[in-house]
Amino acid sequence: MPPAERASPHLVLVGGHESAEGADLSPYLDALPGAVVTSPGRSLHNRVSALLSTGEQGAPVVVLPMTWGRDPVMVADTAKTLRWLRSQHGPGRLVLGDAFGTIDHLVALLRRAATQTAAHQPGAGLVIAARAANPFDDAELHRVAHLVRTYGTGTEIEPACIAEPADLERAVRRSQALGSDVLVVVPAGFARTCPEVDALPGVTFYGPLMSERAAAQVVHQRLTAAVHRLGHGDDGIATGLLADHGHGYAHSHGLDGEHPHPHEHPHDHPHTHARAADLVDST
Repeated sequence: MPPAERASPHLVLVGGHESAEGADLSPYLDALPGAVVTSPGRSLHNRVSALLSTGEQGAPVVVLPMTWGRDPVMVADTAKTLRWLRSQHGPGRLVLGDAFGTIDHLVALLRRAATQTAAHQPGAGLVIAARAANPFDDAELHRVAHLVRTYGTGTEIEPACIAEPADLERAVRRSQALGSDVLVVVPAGFARTCPEVDALPGVTFYGPLMSERAAAQVVHQRLTAAVHRLGHGDDGIATGLLADHGHGYAHSHGLDGEHPHPHEHPHDHPHTHARAADLVDST
């Protein structure tokens, strides 16, 4: 008799500040039957623990960090939660997938937004907007905006880290002061709407970076790759623990290169990551 097929995996999407702690991911669920969305920490722990305890016997739980690369702390924290759960439930049923996207993917999609804006609204400026997080992730947004500006179409680019509606308005005023009377707000995360633009004359919202269908295709790719790696004994947790390695002031090496704290380092394993152009083409 042929060997029994492994039970279908349970999919958990975990989102941080790039998706309003997962709230922006809900529209994806229609294209991902059975998937659940959660925020990091206790919510993630409870969701995964329940699936491991009550889910179909033998069905792996795949946890996918929904980030464009600007929230490495969320990935590392997720890995820590899964490491603890692995110690309680044993290996082989839990896997941390690759992040949904990378900074390169984000820059490529934002450059496409700049190109389309320049083609359809010549002279319009672009405000790249994201929810305010921490100084390091916010600084990464400024770096991304600089890359889009440098390798874009000459479109004026202004980043906006939004903690309150007035933050977007200030970014709009800066752009207007530089000569952009017409502005397009484009999200640097998973936001699908931006109600704040309704109160700003001459400002429109670009729309989401990817359609639900395209995003679901990427999720399926990450899911398939994660299940494949789990079959080879790699649950991705060790790699995830290093996601925020070197991120922030607290992580530093001595002047002589000494590394004073231990890490769980992963074994070598070939991973296949999508090129930025491939992801853009799928939208």
